[in-house]
Amino acid sequence: MTLSKFKTGLLLGTAFLLTACNGDDATETAEATKAPVETATTEEAAIKDLDYKMVTYDTPGQTDEDHLYLEEVLGEEALDQVKTWNKRTLDHLMADPRFEEMQGEALEILNSKDKIPYVSYRGGEVHNFWQDADHVRGIWRKSTLESYLGEDTSWETVLDFDKLAEAEGKNWVYKGNSCLAPDYAHCIINLSDGGKDAVVRREFNADTKSFVEDGFVTEESKGTASWLDADHQVIGVDFGEGTMTDSGYPMVAKLWTRGTPLSEAVELGRGEKTDVGYWPGVFELSDGRREIVISRSKTFYDSEVFWVPMEDGAPQAPIQFPIPAKSDLGSEFKGQVLLSLNEDWRGFKSGDLVSFGIDDFMEDGEIADVHLVYSPDEKSSLNGYGVTKSKVLMSVSRDVAGTAYAFDWNGEDWSSEPLDFPENGSVNIGATNDKEDVAFISTESFLTPDTLWTFNTETMEKAQAKSLPSWFDASTMVSEQFFATSKDGTKVPYFVVRNKDIEMDGTNPTLLYGYGGFEISLNPSYSATRGKLWLENGGVYVLSNIRGGGEYGPKWHQAGLKTDRQRIYDDFISVAEDLIDKGITSPEHLGVEGGSNGGLLTGVMYTQRPDLINAAIVAVPLLDMLRFNKLLAGASWMGEYGDPDDESKPEEREFLRKISPYHNIRPDVDYPEVFFVTSTKDDRVHPGHARKAAKRMEDQDHDFLYYENIDGGHSAAANLKETAKRLALQHVYLMQKLSDGETEMDSDEE
Repeated sequence: MTLSKFKTGLLLGTAFLLTACNGDDATETAEATKAPVETATTEEAAIKDLDYKMVTYDTPGQTDEDHLYLEEVLGEEALDQVKTWNKRTLDHLMADPRFEEMQGEALEILNSKDKIPYVSYRGGEVHNFWQDADHVRGIWRKSTLESYLGEDTSWETVLDFDKLAEAEGKNWVYKGNSCLAPDYAHCIINLSDGGKDAVVRREFNADTKSFVEDGFVTEESKGTASWLDADHQVIGVDFGEGTMTDSGYPMVAKLWTRGTPLSEAVELGRGEKTDVGYWPGVFELSDGRREIVISRSKTFYDSEVFWVPMEDGAPQAPIQFPIPAKSDLGSEFKGQVLLSLNEDWRGFKSGDLVSFGIDDFMEDGEIADVHLVYSPDEKSSLNGYGVTKSKVLMSVSRDVAGTAYAFDWNGEDWSSEPLDFPENGSVNIGATNDKEDVAFISTESFLTPDTLWTFNTETMEKAQAKSLPSWFDASTMVSEQFFATSKDGTKVPYFVVRNKDIEMDGTNPTLLYGYGGFEISLNPSYSATRGKLWLENGGVYVLSNIRGGGEYGPKWHQAGLKTDRQRIYDDFISVAEDLIDKGITSPEHLGVEGGSNGGLLTGVMYTQRPDLINAAIVAVPLLDMLRFNKLLAGASWMGEYGDPDDESKPEEREFLRKISPYHNIRPDVDYPEVFFVTSTKDDRVHPGHARKAAKRMEDQDHDFLYYENIDGGHSAAANLKETAKRLALQHVYLMQKLSDGETEMDSDEE
């Protein structure tokens, strides 16, 4: 188990960053005034002004409190407003003759039998979660490795979620399982109602393919549950009043014994209400031991990690690992625990991967020797790694292009050797198991479909297992990497994917995608729906690798934290300007897209530089940056954005006010017709963000489109049909704005 995986469920936009490789892929009371804080004599002057982002207007006669009703997720007045906006938008976009065609193309890709069935390998079997036209909610299925590697895999269904939902009258969305090694029969199934992060956990027997009567079951809650052994679970959920943090995550960890009510579980420890979360888990060691560990996330990036020794079946006082707060404790390999550093420590630098002996620590609670595993240079970054029985497999990128290595520990130091995989794309370490030598590695690029490889870490042999078909004609296309110069002189990489023969005359419809946060890297990826719906229709696709991400390691991310965040937006703006300077596109034909933290990015883009774009997809976004910390999981992201309510740091609130898209919508600016996309069931980023921004635009008579899916969670889609619909809506919108040249919805449709 990798402790850093607990952060995965906290990350903004992990479900909406880039559509999946197989087919695609959070109030301030203000005096009402029309006068700006800083005077701009004309709209054009305001846009050109370098301090344009500092100018704030409010709607006359209105304060932020007027929109608070939109934060009532299921409030009648709020939903009536949503339905009105939805109808207007759907009537407009679905009337476009391209909608049905695009929806059909997207659904064909998403439901294709030719998708790669990505698998995990355990106990000699491969396991896969699969969705298609016949399995809308999906099935959990398994096969033998030999059959999987053959031409026609013979699958055995373990659990059918469509049948389960129908039988129980629930809108179940599958959120994964956790099974106890080495037999993998005792499992916990995570089920979400409509796609929310909060799940119901139910014990399932994978051998009998049935839920266990009187087994481990929890009510709906965010949190974690891990097997210590067949009769004990280490669990952190909502145990009742006073057991959840301000961020909405568990604050208490317990040891739960089979046959006893959850209320009788033994407490292992607890954090503080102001923490992000208190995450209990089980550390699986290569010699078979299973140890209890707890990660206390004091902020999103600062953690304390504890080992809980057991004596005679009883938990003892936790012992803290003496590791830096900004680090991620990873897997164990041959007695060495891997540790990713996000700050300098003991002579090693931020971005390094190091290791230390687990038995050394458990003997006296100290760490004597630390060993360097891998150290990136200024152009490189560690993308990820996976532990097998014989090797540690690692993905590394240099200027965002990926390579892979195998690392080994000889008892004294680490050695490595490069692996032979295609260059100039992405190399991703997929499913690994520390009890097996069989690992799965995938490769892809913008124009080359995914290929899944098996790699045997004992023999160091690889073989192609599966590959995607080509869903669009890439022979006429080219992908290129460029570097824009940001406002402070930083070189910012970005990729352009286009037809080889386009004219550099500024007329090409161009979509610029970005994220810029949480140390998430955006790497080259093959998207069948992007290729079919956008590239084949003459669109140019641009992927920006702006600061805030992890493309060049922790420092690239940390350069845009809190009050330094404007650097991220300046980077994105510099890419847009570079595209225009090169003649690839022009403001009339340039659109931007981003989801979650990327929705904040595109929200800032249309409020700071509306002169650069004619379209903006603002998806599952944070937009009210003065209340983000009060809504759902928002408090967990103050390590990224800052705290608008910390009176000891007024500069953070002042800065957030300056960038907050909701607070910087102005009545006298000509904005592009923005498309807000969100979900009622998103329990990570509150739909109130998109709702309130849309309402402020409506109050100021600005044109916008709005679509809120009633189900779907943070991905804004609960199943493949909903995903296909969303993709079609977005691409019709982009074609209308960037190819057809629409500037606003026809007046007779309003």
